[in-house]
Amino acid sequence: MDKPSSLIGGSRPGRMMVAVVLGTALSALSGSAEASAAVRTVQDLSRYCTACWRNARLPADRWDDCTQEVLVRLLERVPTGAWDRSLAAEGEERREFLRAIDAVKKRVQRSRKLAHYAEDSVADVRPTHESVRREVREHLDAAAGEVLGERQQRILRLTMEGWSVPEIADELGTTADRVSDEKYKAVRKLRAHLAGRDEAA
Repeated sequence: MDKPSSLIGGSRPGRMMVAVVLGTALSALSGSAEASAAVRTVQDLSRYCTACWRNARLPADRWDDCTQEVLVRLLERVPTGAWDRSLAAEGEERREFLRAIDAVKKRVQRSRKLAHYAEDSVADVRPTHESVRREVREHLDAAAGEVLGERQQRILRLTMEGWSVPEIADELGTTADRVSDEKYKAVRKLRAHLAGRDEAA
């Protein structure tokens, strides 16, 4: 699955996809009483998420999208029949739920820190630090596309966006050691590729 923001971001197709996936999962439950309990559980989880977004001071217009992303993460990691245990005092379902909330909250907070004014709104038209950084990143992205696999590219992309190794490991469903190893190999390959290109020039 691509980066979670591809499912949300406020776009209508993203919200429709979440609704379809969630609706399909809930409809798989048999019996009206069980389905009603599942709907109540989703409502309880949504209320809990809203309180978290409010306490974290996330923009109110992002709350619904953030909650949808948490539910998508739960769909990936917790059977829908066990969602009611996500609100229990402890347990693996509870930990997965809290990890999903924490990951979404951190991503939104990071994106707010990275937000910047459009360059044409700045009086000084000299290259800004952000524009230089963007050019460097585009150059690295192009080079990475030539020599790295999709997984290694994604690890480097998330690293450049400020994700920690444990966060990346959680996102990819692997271990922190595996992510560190992949990142080391990717950086080494990229350096060798760029060094060879400079020598050729």
